[in-house]
Amino acid sequence: MSNRMLAFFGLIGVVALAGAIIAFFPERPEKEEDPRQWFANQQREEAATADTHMAATANPYATRAALKILRNGGSAVDAAIAAELVLTLVEPQSSGIGGGGFMMVHDGLSSGIHAYDGREKAPRAAQPDRFLKNGDRMDFGEAVVGGRSVGVPGMIALMALAHEKHGRLPWADLFTPAIDLAKNGFVISPRLYKAALRDPILREMPIAKDYLYRSDGLPIRQGEYLMNLDYADTLELIAEKGRDGFYRGPLARQMVETINNSVGAPGDMTVADFVTYQAVERTPLCTAYRSWRLCGMPPPTSGGVTVLQILGLLERFDMATVEPSSAKAVHLVSEASRLAYADRNMYVGDPDFVDVPVYGMLDPTYLANRAALINPEQVVKQEADPGLPPSNQPLAYAPDGSLEVPSTTHLSVRDKWGQTVSMTASIEGPFGAHIMAGGFFLNNELTDFSFIPERDGLPVANRVDGGKRPRSSMSPMLVFNEDGSFHAAVGSPGGSRIIAYVAQSLVGILDWGLDAQAALNLPHHVNRNGTTELEKGTALEAHKDALQAMGHIVTTPELTSGLQAIIYKDGELQGGADPRREGVALGD
Repeated sequence: MSNRMLAFFGLIGVVALAGAIIAFFPERPEKEEDPRQWFANQQREEAATADTHMAATANPYATRAALKILRNGGSAVDAAIAAELVLTLVEPQSSGIGGGGFMMVHDGLSSGIHAYDGREKAPRAAQPDRFLKNGDRMDFGEAVVGGRSVGVPGMIALMALAHEKHGRLPWADLFTPAIDLAKNGFVISPRLYKAALRDPILREMPIAKDYLYRSDGLPIRQGEYLMNLDYADTLELIAEKGRDGFYRGPLARQMVETINNSVGAPGDMTVADFVTYQAVERTPLCTAYRSWRLCGMPPPTSGGVTVLQILGLLERFDMATVEPSSAKAVHLVSEASRLAYADRNMYVGDPDFVDVPVYGMLDPTYLANRAALINPEQVVKQEADPGLPPSNQPLAYAPDGSLEVPSTTHLSVRDKWGQTVSMTASIEGPFGAHIMAGGFFLNNELTDFSFIPERDGLPVANRVDGGKRPRSSMSPMLVFNEDGSFHAAVGSPGGSRIIAYVAQSLVGILDWGLDAQAALNLPHHVNRNGTTELEKGTALEAHKDALQAMGHIVTTPELTSGLQAIIYKDGELQGGADPRREGVALGD
């Protein structure tokens, strides 16, 4: 238990302290407001516009931190780093330095496109049967809690690599906004409060229960202040020592001890697993979609290749003439999604361990043949079969059935020099493995591996192996005009539904000409090669009968994405933030 992480004073009824609190709270609006309503008051119904720079993140604190860095002469990468350090603090259920992510960067002036992989790695001791129990698949809830599910975090290594290549401000300057908030207190958002309220395990976990919960077992209420001095100490250490402050020394040893002695299932991590971790720059996946060029992350995330497959399959159809959010639009996107998800589930894993036929999966002839399987009037098959993409290697894999839960974050940033970042980050969760070290939560990303290592004698591409990165669905995307100039950056959280959210938003932006906010406001529909999901409480529910008549099996769940988008059009920046979460886009 840490006695340095204490719930601070609620503003309600504490008028005498208001002036002192605000003096230490630089991210509050100039006009005093009820902190319980502050988050709702930040959201916009229309796209934000700007001439110089723009940031869109999942939390107003993070967006304001990014904007501060941009105003101080920082690059988009600098601003993205500052924002994610703040998100670790204010949105701990979703992402943080105890997890990892993927960052796409467009240089702007040089037009270079970079893809940085900060995905977590399994410890070297990990074996394919890690999530089996008596020969059967372990219950997901049992697998998540504790050190067994923790991968070596990659976020700090990713930040350090990207900053080395694209940063403008000193490394330590990027940590100041998060350090200040951690020391002086931040307002608990409605989303954080609800996540803590719903979690049946977190309130019993060491450290976390004393950090986020009161003595009666209920979470600290939204609108109240929280300080995290342990996290401030951690950030000061990394600000001073760089990535070595995280991967070597006392903090690394603390994380290893926490993982291997955790409540739940202890892990088998070593300090050597931390010391040897490296973020990787990979070759981005770029293909044409109509007159645009789209670029996404390659494996180990399945996001880039699967989004590009969906759009490649839709290119056969004139989506510009299809009414947005109509039954026909839902049908066509769903049928393309079935085919793309089928390939994803069969072939994608860590390319350092398995041969992933990404270029075969995006081959124009292969996609044309797959698109010919789509009947524009009727479902052909409820569960599409994977194709056989061109490959230089035999493709002898079994399909993967891993579960990816929807707790992640996305941010998009563009600076005054034209550098643009599209970054998706996660600790899985919510609240990762439910264990804390150094004031932050550690991930449970290893549960993104397939629990079943083989089927019918064939290995699953995404099975557990020591030192391997688990497959992801994170899909940070960059879009370019025909002349090579930047057009859009978009991405989302949402587990395996991320792919569908991003693909649908890109159809809205590119085919339907929607602005950054309108594209994110579109009601969601998702098909992951099975049921067609229509977002609960939206106009899409009216299409249920029509879609069932086409052969769809329809459900209506809540589909809580967290899209963040930036578009550059006609000399103006547009920023959009998903209304389903607490994000905001701001620019100058």
